[in-house]
Amino acid sequence: MSPARTTRSRAVLVLAAIAVVVVVADQASKACAIALLEGRPRIAVLGDLAGFAFLRNPGAAFGLGAGSTWVFGLIALAVLAVILVASRRLASPAWAVGLGLLLGGLLGNLADRVFRRPGFFRGAVVDFIDLHFFVCNVADIAITAAACTIVLATVRGVGLDGRTEAERAAAGRGAERQEAAL
Repeated sequence: MSPARTTRSRAVLVLAAIAVVVVVADQASKACAIALLEGRPRIAVLGDLAGFAFLRNPGAAFGLGAGSTWVFGLIALAVLAVILVASRRLASPAWAVGLGLLLGGLLGNLADRVFRRPGFFRGAVVDFIDLHFFVCNVADIAITAAACTIVLATVRGVGLDGRTEAERAAAGRGAERQEAAL
């Protein structure tokens, strides 16, 4: 196996492993939240700043689009497809982590929309981590961490393939020289 292919295989393995860990942590924490928090008042941990409060959210962030739960499921499936296509070129550890976090968070919340009440593609996402301005879950935190990781990789100029913009430009110049020599 070539070094480039080995690097790609490792990156895809990292992506998949992180996604699995996030989904398991998300679904396990939601099961605990349902068992321990549903129907109970908010539990303060840091006063009003942070605590636990059970909420079933049929919408997106801040409950927006609560009447269109199925649309969020379709968006999640589209993002899943983009991640799978992108993973074919994946060789960057940073992108592998970012896309793994995104995939795990996406699948964690998609599982709620597909399998939780009131029904298929209409299920409400279980939120329970109260951070004063909003209530979220492990999947939401993973998605936020994914966004930060992907933005940092992009700002640093690292592409999916692990090369920086300067490396891609140098490779392009080398290819131009080879063509000119022919």
